[in-house]
Amino acid sequence: MTITQESVSLEDAQRVIAAGQAKADEIGSPSNVAVVDAGGNLVSHIRMDHAWVGSVDISMNKAVTARAFYIATKDLAENAQPGEQFYGIQNSNHARVMIFAGGIPLRQDGQVVGAVGVSGGSGEQDQTVAEAAAATF
Repeated sequence: MTITQESVSLEDAQRVIAAGQAKADEIGSPSNVAVVDAGGNLVSHIRMDHAWVGSVDISMNKAVTARAFYIATKDLAENAQPGEQFYGIQNSNHARVMIFAGGIPLRQDGQVVGAVGVSGGSGEQDQTVAEAAAATF
């Protein structure tokens, strides 16, 4: 039996990133915006002028996390606090798991086909930019 998996295209990723960049500009939050495919591999990334260099990897890892666990990183974070069911999950997967807002899975017909990750502002700003980016998918 062969399993087929749809995935985001470069065109999809560029559209998602453009929407994220527009929202980041609108709210004054220079951001890194990354899109990964169904396999969690980077498709496209931007670092806006004045966005933190240290947030490049964070944006990519937020996208990978959202893809790998089929969940927004904001929601995963709520379940990763002490005493919660996923406490300590951020130490798995070679510490690439991000447990703060800004990563959202991209779904097509109910199937996760990629994800977007945003980093550079507060958690609320990153989530706002990621939501705007994901809404265009």
